[in-house]
Amino acid sequence: MSGSTSMVFTRTCEQTRLLALILRNLGLRAIPISGQMSQAKRLGALNKFKAGECNILICTDVASRGLDIASVDVVINYDIPTNSKDYIQRVGRTARAGRSGVAISLVNQYELEWYLQIEKLIGKKLPEFPAEEEEVLLLLERVSEAKRISQVRTKETGGGKKKGRADDEETEKFLTSKNGKSYKKSKKQRWLSEDLLLQFW
Repeated sequence: MSGSTSMVFTRTCEQTRLLALILRNLGLRAIPISGQMSQAKRLGALNKFKAGECNILICTDVASRGLDIASVDVVINYDIPTNSKDYIQRVGRTARAGRSGVAISLVNQYELEWYLQIEKLIGKKLPEFPAEEEEVLLLLERVSEAKRISQVRTKETGGGKKKGRADDEETEKFLTSKNGKSYKKSKKQRWLSEDLLLQFW
């Protein structure tokens, strides 16, 4: 799915920032959007996504309703919604104007009840997405390191919880950089990161 446009839904604003940082540390073009961002920052992030400068939008349910985004190839429910109707709102973004797309939901044992409610609402059993354990384990070390670095940066910037400071410095740099290229890696490294992570998803 390299080159596809993706929306990744999380439950909290903090998680959107952390995931965006992790993905950018892996060389992917991801940008967060959440209710804690100012209107100008949300519009800036949305415009970068629509223009194709970023192909991954990490968002809360603020983006599942009311946002006009024409084409989305992949929807990932990083956090499965607690309300099954929100699932339909999220996943419907891959079916605009008769387009086809892929929706992937990551589910743990504590979220099984919500998952079953979604299946009941849509009236069908959702198929299991194949993930090869060996491929996942190959990526584990790199992803874990990217997560550790991102958590350190988030803590250094106060986790975005300071009053009047909804966005971390990394997102600010990304919004103001040309084509979202604030993290410079060689093309080979960037493509390798994208290929590996997209295989993981």
